[in-house]
Amino acid sequence: MAQRRVFSSTVKVGNWNEELLREEEAKKAYLEKKERGELVPQKRDFLKQNILGPVNLSMSNDGRLHFGDVVMLVNMGGENRECSAVSINADVNNLITIPSPGIQSPCGVSAGRGILPCTRTAFIITSVDGSPEGSTLLYEQSFALTTTSGFARGCAKISRLQEVNLVDEGSFLSWWKIVHFDPQERLEYEGQPVPADMKVVIVHCKTNQALAVMGDHILWTTYGKEYEVTAHTFLDTHKAEEDKNHWVLCNPDPAGARLVPLDHPESAGDNKEPTQGNTDGV
Repeated sequence: MAQRRVFSSTVKVGNWNEELLREEEAKKAYLEKKERGELVPQKRDFLKQNILGPVNLSMSNDGRLHFGDVVMLVNMGGENRECSAVSINADVNNLITIPSPGIQSPCGVSAGRGILPCTRTAFIITSVDGSPEGSTLLYEQSFALTTTSGFARGCAKISRLQEVNLVDEGSFLSWWKIVHFDPQERLEYEGQPVPADMKVVIVHCKTNQALAVMGDHILWTTYGKEYEVTAHTFLDTHKAEEDKNHWVLCNPDPAGARLVPLDHPESAGDNKEPTQGNTDGV
C-alpha cells in the first residue's frame, strides 16, 4: 500500500509568500489611492460635486442677448424626447487635478434633462470678431460658446468636428451663428438684435448645419439617460427646421429667482416687429 503524505491545515504550500506580498502591496496601493481621492467612486463623486455646482445666469434688462452673457441652451422637447439642455458630458477620464481640479478637453456634450443652471449647463456667449463684451448679439453674427471659469476652466468651446465636442482651440470650427427659427423671416431679421428666451436656430458657421438634439439616440452618461447632440439640419416638408433644431437661450426672470417660463416660448416674430440695428457699437 502506497504511503500518502498528509499535511496539516497549518502547512503552507506553493508560492504563498509571493502571494502574501502581492496582497499586501495591493492593499497598500488601494489605501494610498483612497487617501489621495483617486478611487473611481471618489473621482465620480468629486466630479459631480463640482460640475453640478450652481451658476448664476445673466439677467437681460433689455430682453436681448449680449456678448459675455451666461446662458443655458434649452431644447423644448418633442417626439420621443423631453425638454433638455446642452450639457458638458464629462466623466472621470476627463478629470484632472494639476495644476488645479477641473476637466480637460476634448470632451463631449449631450442633452441632459436636468434644466438647472450649473457648471455643466452654463455657457458664455463669446465674441470672435472683436465685438466688446456687453454689446448686443445680432442675427447671423458669428460667436463662440465657452464654458464658465473655475472647474470647467473657461476655455473649452463647443465645436463641430465629427460630432459636437468641447475643444480648447478657438478656430473657425467653433464658430456659430443664430438665425430666426422661421426661414421666411430670416432675411428680414438679419442683422437685428437676438432676443433672449426666444426660439431660434443655432447654425455652425463652417458646415452650415444646425445644432440638434437626437431623441432617438440615447446616451447613458455619468449623469443618467441623456440625448445625443449633433450638428445636422432636419427639415420638414415645408423646408423649415424641425423642433430638433429649435433652441432657447435662457436667462433668469427679472427677479433672478427662476428661469423665464419655458412652457410655451415665443419666437421673435410672433409678437415683435423688426427693430433697428443696435446702437451700442456692434
